[in-house]
Amino acid sequence: MTEDARAVGAPTLEDVAKAAGVSRATVSRVINGVRNVDPVIQAAVRDAVAVTGYTPNRAARSLVTRKADSIALVVSGAGDDPPPVAATAGPAEATGSRVGDGRSAGFDGGVGSFMTDVFADPFFGRVVTGVVNFLRPQGIHPVLMFAETSRARDEVVSYLRQGSADGALVVSTHAEDPLPALITDAGLPAVLYARPARPVRISYVDLAHQDGARLAAEHLLARGCRRIATIAGPLDVPAGQDRLTGFRDTMARHGHPYVPVAGGEFTEESGAAAMELLLAEQPDLDGVFAANDLMAVGACRVLRERGRRVPDDVAVIGFDDSRAAASCRPPLTTVRQPVEDMAAEMSRLLLDRLSRPDRPVTSVIFEPTLILRASA
Repeated sequence: MTEDARAVGAPTLEDVAKAAGVSRATVSRVINGVRNVDPVIQAAVRDAVAVTGYTPNRAARSLVTRKADSIALVVSGAGDDPPPVAATAGPAEATGSRVGDGRSAGFDGGVGSFMTDVFADPFFGRVVTGVVNFLRPQGIHPVLMFAETSRARDEVVSYLRQGSADGALVVSTHAEDPLPALITDAGLPAVLYARPARPVRISYVDLAHQDGARLAAEHLLARGCRRIATIAGPLDVPAGQDRLTGFRDTMARHGHPYVPVAGGEFTEESGAAAMELLLAEQPDLDGVFAANDLMAVGACRVLRERGRRVPDDVAVIGFDDSRAAASCRPPLTTVRQPVEDMAAEMSRLLLDRLSRPDRPVTSVIFEPTLILRASA
């Protein structure tokens, strides 16, 4: 741009209208996406925009279109009202970070602790990657929000009501999280990562967790393992329940009606503690399925400390195919959860809902795959 052009100022709608040979109102209609404009005129306006270098003012445009061109990516918990302990949860009731796999966390140390636990979990980074990679090419950028208390949840709902974001992508870190219901009760568009623990009229993406656990059981049996145990995730969330159910059912179908189970919290330390319990119950076990990679890493550590070779003495399989699986010693055989693809699909569902508000809620279930590495 020349000095003279800078003196004149940035190109205006009037400049575009003059270059296109149309009215200012017509230019405004084309820029704001009004559909009933002749295609020839639309092309002329776009050419004029390119020639003049006009850049629409996003804030002014949002006043006309009622669109913010932004999406809220909300990481939500159930702070302020801790849920009752599930009677069936057993050892899996201890608190800990569970964002990545059932999104049921015992975050009770305030927003600082909540955010620290979220960013420490590799699952969240994979969600952000999937969301950003899908939205950015469309000129849409996610606004990260945390909703770990009732006040923060109210702020999220208010933010959406005011039109500051067009909709929400919600990742719940707690089975009893009330935010999905609050958003849907307010009539606001949103999509949830993972099936809600309680029925809510909201679209979601999830994985066929039982099928993933079946893959793990069948692989251990095919290797010749016969004294097999499992480290379960928290049983107060659907993912934890489904992975345990799928594994037990498959083992029963192959003539193994009893499988020793120790509960974990989707953390490495809880996996290590669970492995200690399983070895105490069945010292000669030869196969272990852990309901996520972090717990499998903890299990492998304990097995090494006890002089048990992986996979020669004990085969170990994890779940997720996270970075932890590749860095484990030895690298983990694991069930892959395509988190990035699932996060992208979550974004697509939300944009589809925004373009067609009358679209009914839906669900998209992804299929797991077994990734073979050295541990089993």
